[in-house]
Amino acid sequence: MLYNIIFKVYNCARLAVVAAAVTVAFSACEKMTVAPTEEDGQEANVTLHFGIYQQQDFAGTRSAEMLTDQCSKLSVAIFRSDGTKAKSVLQNTDQEDFGTVAVSLAEGTYTVVAVAHNGLGTATVTSPEKVTFTSNKVTDTFVYCGSLTIGGSTTEQTMQMERRVAMVRLTLTDEQLPADVDRLKFYYTGGSSTLNPSTGYGCVQSKQTEYRSCKDGGGETVRTYDLYTLPHEESDVLKLTITALDSDDNELYQYVMDGIPVTRNKITSWTGVLFGGSGGTMSQGGISITLDTSWDGTITYNF
Repeated sequence: MLYNIIFKVYNCARLAVVAAAVTVAFSACEKMTVAPTEEDGQEANVTLHFGIYQQQDFAGTRSAEMLTDQCSKLSVAIFRSDGTKAKSVLQNTDQEDFGTVAVSLAEGTYTVVAVAHNGLGTATVTSPEKVTFTSNKVTDTFVYCGSLTIGGSTTEQTMQMERRVAMVRLTLTDEQLPADVDRLKFYYTGGSSTLNPSTGYGCVQSKQTEYRSCKDGGGETVRTYDLYTLPHEESDVLKLTITALDSDDNELYQYVMDGIPVTRNKITSWTGVLFGGSGGTMSQGGISITLDTSWDGTITYNF
């Protein structure tokens, strides 16, 4: 069943990523401590600072934010012109120099791929055309992919990353959930859990599954659920199956939603009653637009 779709799209000017062979300072970015050597003690001749573009309002302006404000893990891979990997660096927020990578490279032209995310595992950068995530779990993800030319002098550059995922946000307005519902299973197709950094889009047809508890750590009912995917093009369409499970994982209720619009760097927001009065049927919910200033805009999906 295709539900009515109301789009609320906030257009923002696209900003080009500039890779210069000089130190670039961004007024909205805090300067991070430069790591002078690689982990093996070799003197580094290349220092790369990674930041992210974040939308601050809906007037078409953006500024750069600290990477640690958005992501907990960073994977950086540097490829030679023949496609072989020259360097690979993994970082997390426990490290003092998170977001700054210092390496030693011979003269030449390289491709730099950087992926920042919030997954429990590591983003594996196989090539400039393929990045996979542990257990195919996609979280908020920022990406940089661009060329780097190394000459005979020391190089320091700032490289800006951009969000490449779409989010689906489900907010339940049920007065209460059925007493026997313990958690929700979200199974969705149409998006991707594998990224092509060179295009910034998903590159496989994925079957994504997320399990979410209906109670938080304090025993309160969880009413908002966020799901992420990598669209195959600027705008894509998902099919989502929501299954309510009891504490023994028995299936209690199931609802299928088709034709869900998703767009990179935008939130598709649903607000409404999921279980209905008896918990067994879907009922028409109200429409609500959520303005999330960390994203380009919100698409409201009524169910």
